[in-house]
Amino acid sequence: MNCIITGASRGLGKAIAEKFAAGGYDLCLVSRNGDALQRTADELAAKYPSIGIRWRAFDLADKRQALACGEWLSAGGASPDILVNNAGQFIPGSVHDEADGVLEKMMEVNLYSAYHLTRALLPAMIARKKGHIFNICSIASLKAYPNGGAYSISKFALAGFSKNLREEMKPHGIKVTALYPGAAYTDSWAASGIDPLRIMEAGDIAEMVYAASRLSAQATVEEIVMRPQLGDL
Repeated sequence: MNCIITGASRGLGKAIAEKFAAGGYDLCLVSRNGDALQRTADELAAKYPSIGIRWRAFDLADKRQALACGEWLSAGGASPDILVNNAGQFIPGSVHDEADGVLEKMMEVNLYSAYHLTRALLPAMIARKKGHIFNICSIASLKAYPNGGAYSISKFALAGFSKNLREEMKPHGIKVTALYPGAAYTDSWAASGIDPLRIMEAGDIAEMVYAASRLSAQATVEEIVMRPQLGDL
């Protein structure tokens, strides 16, 4: 069994990688930051020596690199049992005053990365009639909020991609799950001054992804909504 995870060098991606490593999955890890990705891969290899780990840096916001990533994964025989589209970026701002180009950037990172990589890997998954795709959306995919701007727009789009993909993949035996997490403690929250006990742990999201992946072939969790116990910030 193998699991492909994008945005895997830190945060939610790293937590998800560790959960599947603990479950005995071989890993294929992708991230923009090669140094951080190597540290994560080395750490997991030392902790879980019985699994195989492949890693390589790609900027999936670039369509050419996303397609190259798909070729690299396919060349390694990695038709995914699990694909976690977690690559993403947050740039705060409002539609009326955010910098020119922010929408394009958010769409490239948060939507096109998942779209192009998934399309590259789907033929092998369809041939096997097997696989489970997780798209890490956001609470911002469900409800607009101040200062969300282009980020929220791109996450709404990722949710739409997930819904369409779910319908298309039903007859092919491929599951699709959209995950909508609220605030979870990762590096991006470390300098915020927010009490870590006020928000979720990255491991909470990893637990839910792993649990959803363990169901019988007859069952699919279509959507997972997660929020801190006290609600959104």
